[in-house]
Amino acid sequence: MEQNERQLFSLLSEITPLYEAPMREAKARQDALAKPPGSLGLLEDLSVQLAGITGHIKNEVSHTRIYVLAADNGVVCEGVSSAPQSVTRAQAINLTRGLTGASCLAKHFHDGLMVVDMGIALSYTCPEILNRSLGKGTANIAAGPAMTRQTAVQGILTGMELAAQAKRDGIQILGVGEMGIGNTTSSAVLCALSGEPVEAVTGRGGGLTGAAFLKKKQVIEQALTINAPDAHDPIDVLHRVGGFDLCAMTGVFLGAAHERLPVVVDGFISVVAALCAARLRENAGGYFIGSHVSYERGYEIAAQLLGLKPCLQLGMRLGEGSGCPLAFRVVEAACAVMNTMATFPEAAIDDGYLTEIRERDSFTV
Repeated sequence: MEQNERQLFSLLSEITPLYEAPMREAKARQDALAKPPGSLGLLEDLSVQLAGITGHIKNEVSHTRIYVLAADNGVVCEGVSSAPQSVTRAQAINLTRGLTGASCLAKHFHDGLMVVDMGIALSYTCPEILNRSLGKGTANIAAGPAMTRQTAVQGILTGMELAAQAKRDGIQILGVGEMGIGNTTSSAVLCALSGEPVEAVTGRGGGLTGAAFLKKKQVIEQALTINAPDAHDPIDVLHRVGGFDLCAMTGVFLGAAHERLPVVVDGFISVVAALCAARLRENAGGYFIGSHVSYERGYEIAAQLLGLKPCLQLGMRLGEGSGCPLAFRVVEAACAVMNTMATFPEAAIDDGYLTEIRERDSFTV
């Protein structure tokens, strides 16, 4: 095992489960708030999850950051994308200027957004982009491995360090997005991890014609056949059929768990990276918060494997981390309820009328 891989597994061993005692206290407070039990649904669940992450019953998530990991994919030479590779460079720059879907939302809500170059193929001049490039795009997965195993590990470690930096900067919640033409071929990663057929997990991405969509599925089949990734080893899957962006995203999810930070999963590519992270360290999954149900095929399969409950259903499939600013608001709402809502005694209400409901719900559980 290489030194950087030993370092990675050492860090993974430090990721611990959610704190159980604070979660019980948070649940008890939710049950004591002046409302019918469970009537605020996911907001209640999120407040309990946050208690398990931070160890505090009352939390704040006003300091936010979205990491957008940008990289190109050599497989685009197979005709699997409707957009040219130059779009990765252009949109990475536009993200720093608040001109894309994700960045205009982040700007509107005053969320921090940082673009990280993990492997943009074309040259650019934009000092606002953080350069952590692993190369000028991955190799063509239809012809062989996307990258070396060592490069995949380095990408994961890079993502973990980004999360650690966020913690040092006082960030209280992270979001994870991506930018890269051809990266919906991460369907190959999901196929390998889930055992599902290509047809079940592959969508049209940015919008393909019928012929191009058929070609995309054929290319993914070919990539899986040629590379034969080991489903029991997420690093092997990433190095054979993944992307530089996916590796770093996996690392941010793991790093957030390591730093005990809640982290929002965006759309399809983000949820595939989250699945990679959870397969590397099961404890990490407790720190994940789903943003929206992606319209992209395959999202539901990955979310179910993770046990992820998305906050919103908006028919979105943009990527970029565009669901994160919206999910942050939902998490803020969960904090507001936990922090400021009155309990029955504080509201001068006798909650005896709820006894039967509580007993029924307890019996049902």
